[in-house]
Amino acid sequence: MYYSMTGTNLKLANWAKEAGEEAGADVKVLKIPETAPSSVVEGNPAWKAHVEEAKSIPEVTLDDLEWADAIIFSVPSRFGNVPGQFKQFIDTTGSLWAKGKLANKAVSAMSSAQNPHGGQEQTILQLYTTMYHWGAIIAAPGYTDPVLFEAGGNPYGTSVTVGENGMKENVEAAVKHQAKRTVSIAKALSHL
Repeated sequence: MYYSMTGTNLKLANWAKEAGEEAGADVKVLKIPETAPSSVVEGNPAWKAHVEEAKSIPEVTLDDLEWADAIIFSVPSRFGNVPGQFKQFIDTTGSLWAKGKLANKAVSAMSSAQNPHGGQEQTILQLYTTMYHWGAIIAAPGYTDPVLFEAGGNPYGTSVTVGENGMKENVEAAVKHQAKRTVSIAKALSHL
């Protein structure tokens, strides 16, 4: 499940999908609905281009959350927090939460920002706070593989710095490790 203005988090989600499928999971890439005013989106060429690029990607629904045994979130940092679009969708999950339908799911998160200290870790931790309320099981990558250090060393979830020329760190292997770890934790939970 991802939200992206310019496509970075879609790229991360697609890498996670590849790795999840390699690990034997049935994977969907779903986008968070865009709630920004069209005049704002239209005023930013990169944002407008991504909205067009992602037009065919289905939007996430509550049914998708109930269906999933594991969920990997990929969102940009917004002032050290999750984007409003993500928060708005998450705020609709109360009916599932009240019935315990989100408990015991393996969840993991990834993030991006414009600069190395742009709030990526804090964004992931803010997202995990909601997951604690769900009763979900956090599947953070920790320091479980050397590829995490090559990608910048974020133990909470893969994070990437994005400049005008794209991603500054090579995070593909870290994303794939994180996705495979999340699937393995979900499989282990299914046997409990």
